[in-house]
Amino acid sequence: MNNDKFDFKKFLNVLAERREASLVVLLVIMLIPVSMRSHSFLSPENIGEIFNDISILVIVSIGEFLVILSNGIDLSVGSIIAFTGMACGMVNQNHPGVSPFIILFIGMGIGIMMGMINGIIVAYGKIPPIITTLGTMSIFRGFTFVLSGGTWVTSSEMTDAYIHLPRMKFLGVSMLVWIALVVIFIMYYFMKYKKEGREIYAIGGNPVAARFVGVNETKIRMITFILSGALCGLSGALWTARYASAVNEMATGFEMQAVAACVLGGVNFAGGAGGIVGVVLGALFFGVLNNALPVIYLSAFWQMFVQGLVVLAALTINTVSDNHKTKVLLAQRRA
Repeated sequence: MNNDKFDFKKFLNVLAERREASLVVLLVIMLIPVSMRSHSFLSPENIGEIFNDISILVIVSIGEFLVILSNGIDLSVGSIIAFTGMACGMVNQNHPGVSPFIILFIGMGIGIMMGMINGIIVAYGKIPPIITTLGTMSIFRGFTFVLSGGTWVTSSEMTDAYIHLPRMKFLGVSMLVWIALVVIFIMYYFMKYKKEGREIYAIGGNPVAARFVGVNETKIRMITFILSGALCGLSGALWTARYASAVNEMATGFEMQAVAACVLGGVNFAGGAGGIVGVVLGALFFGVLNNALPVIYLSAFWQMFVQGLVVLAALTINTVSDNHKTKVLLAQRRA
């Protein structure tokens, strides 16, 4: 007979070290009372809607993850989405014969140029990313108003093919979700198997040591912001199509949701640690949270409070976990 008792402290330590596992546990814990309150919450239709809701957030969060991983931050993602979304909406309005898939690439191209602007200022101008993107956040949003002349592009001015694009089904899954899955797999491969992906970790973890072993910091900074811009450009085109409108205020504050998904996913805010899987789970947790709070009849004001509290708690847990790991490593070295 086994007399070993369950070591709860050891269990918590394992969860702290494996943040993806801890996030899955928290997600299950949250789903139990919500599904008991609303039996339709875990229905295939609602789960599909949640996946549709988080698809754009996943794409943008992966771009934000790359920048944070390199010890930076991109606060302009919401404004890039707005500008590219407006540009794509106007292309569809004025050139209805252009394929919706071509419009997605147009959005990505515009996003790449806007990301390149951020990258040049940070990499060559040596301006801190938070200052750079705080400025370009307002500049890009202003460009959106200038481009549109303060007007909107409504659903009646868009083609049915463009609006239907994210709603197309393949194997019972919407095209929006498929595009998000393709982005996840491509970026996972890039981060795990490409030299540049490993160099992003190196720059974020220890930039001085990375430079000594030959990592080109300027190149890596450019890559992270260009990829972030490309993913935001793709998201802008998808946003306009999914919501069947292009408005100047679209994606306002979306950068905070992207940062929150990264924090919830265990990405180290100082750079050098984190993974694509954690970011996806963070976005999923955030999406489920947003869909679950109305189910328990929580007012919109309290919803914002709970969302902020969850992000703050996740950041605190990540910090405590990192400090614990550092102490363990120091103790091992002394021993």
